[in-house]
Amino acid sequence: MESTPRSRYEPLRLALLHRLRELHDELQSAESATLADAAVTAHEVSDQKDAADRRQASSIDDAVQRHEHSEVELVLSALRRLDEGRYGNCQDCDEPISPQRLQVQPAALRCAACQTAWERHGPALHPTP
Repeated sequence: MESTPRSRYEPLRLALLHRLRELHDELQSAESATLADAAVTAHEVSDQKDAADRRQASSIDDAVQRHEHSEVELVLSALRRLDEGRYGNCQDCDEPISPQRLQVQPAALRCAACQTAWERHGPALHPTP
């Protein structure tokens, strides 16, 4: 008996949902930490080095949070594609994405060849919808 695309991808759906929960937890923790740090900093006496260290740490935290927000969008997009029956095919060439690639990167939009081309030439040649 051949499995349906939906059941074939069920382990990947579960992995995507797990990753989504992790990302939400990480973002919530980061937001709580930012609020706590702001409260402590407001009552602290510091010098220029302390202020520079805090700005650098804040900049790094902001970059991590932007990356996590982007990953949330990719995971949600993959879950939508699963629900719509479009999951597992490359958005550029419409060929199947290898099961090994999906296992490693369940939110992958492109097959390895198209992803390499996209990274090499940028989104101008292969825009993301």
